[in-house]
Amino acid sequence: MIPATRPAPLTLTHLPRDFTWGVATASYQIEGAVAEDGRVPSIWDTFSRTPGAIANGDTGDVACDHYHRMPADVALIKSLGVDAYRFSIAWPRAADLSFYDRLVDELLANGIQPWATLYHWDLPQALEDAGGWPNRDTAYRFADHAATVFERLQDRVDTFTTLNEPWCSAWLGYATGVHAPGRRSPQAGIDAAHHLLLGHGLALQAMRALETRPHTYVISLNTGTANPIADRTIDHGAAYRADGMGLRLYLDPLRHGAYPADVVRDLAYQGITIPVRDGDLELISQPFDMLGCNFYFGQNYAGTDEAGNTHDASGAPVVRAIMPDTPRTAMDWAITPSRFTQLLLRLTRDYPGLPLVVTENGAAFDDVVAPDGSIHDDSRTEYLSAHLAAVAEACARGADVRGYFCWSLLDNFEWSQGYAKRFGLFHVDYDTLARTPKQSAHWFRETIERTRGSR
Repeated sequence: MIPATRPAPLTLTHLPRDFTWGVATASYQIEGAVAEDGRVPSIWDTFSRTPGAIANGDTGDVACDHYHRMPADVALIKSLGVDAYRFSIAWPRAADLSFYDRLVDELLANGIQPWATLYHWDLPQALEDAGGWPNRDTAYRFADHAATVFERLQDRVDTFTTLNEPWCSAWLGYATGVHAPGRRSPQAGIDAAHHLLLGHGLALQAMRALETRPHTYVISLNTGTANPIADRTIDHGAAYRADGMGLRLYLDPLRHGAYPADVVRDLAYQGITIPVRDGDLELISQPFDMLGCNFYFGQNYAGTDEAGNTHDASGAPVVRAIMPDTPRTAMDWAITPSRFTQLLLRLTRDYPGLPLVVTENGAAFDDVVAPDGSIHDDSRTEYLSAHLAAVAEACARGADVRGYFCWSLLDNFEWSQGYAKRFGLFHVDYDTLARTPKQSAHWFRETIERTRGSR
């Protein structure tokens, strides 16, 4: 996407007065795998050292070295003029949380609200060796982790997110194997999904038992959209099935206390069962305060394969994903801001009374460093402009959206893509680890300033 002119900063008058502006990161992607605080190996340490698992053989061993450069990175966050910083706690660092003590104190000293995420995919390898997320006991170990972190930070952190994108942890990690730990079993993926949700409920219960003052609790989900490729009954059915596996499988038990009946039937047809025990759904569906929406693109679905067949070789109905015919990011993801508005309105309609916060939105592009060292990432700026306008449009039409966190603060280790894809507002030179603000960083700061000034 190459805009004809550089996008001007926005003035978003339809956002709430107390709208939270922020940026987001994840521990394994930026910190580096330093062990000086007792950090133990994670599944991503193991996976990234598996030949062929990560592009170019990259690992998160150094990443952005945020662990050693944290105060300077907080200064970058402050330079953007945001209200909050969403970061994740590395579970492998749970034996010594002093780094996060320092991070929280540094954020507060700079007038930035810390938003702590308790799990962003870096399961300790020892827990994976004991069975990982398909093992029910991992949910209880996660509650212990949540309690440890909460007890240490609750005096200074107001907002805790339990899980980031359990669909990725469960399905990409255990069913398709493209993420750590690299297992390939659909049943293991469903087991993991249920135990992640159970872990969310147990963590909420554990934290609330320790509260000395009120806190805000969030869970962040993958929230793409599933649209039929054409106005045919079979395509509508395929889109509904995709929505079931991608969103309703998680959000229905969280909000309605039950798994979607159609998803349960489809899984049973494949010989897959959800390992629900008595009392699980009551734990999973206990109240939380905001839904974190991570949105990157919408998808189309067809109920026939390329040959026109309606069922695959196993007899299951075809659910074929087809990327919308729009410009793409460097991840080859479609750019679909109108679907973002559609999503936020749909969540407001189907899950009423649940405030929303955009906990991730952003784009990778092939940034070019100019001879003078500047990075004119017009494509990213245009992407952010279109998607923030989509959020404002949703608010104008009744969606209760409380904040927006741009993904990401820094270029970083992009999971299976290694360092080949850049999402950051700040460019990272991976040889020197120097940070340079991109044009999008300046644009983001000016948009925040203009929007605040319009109040």
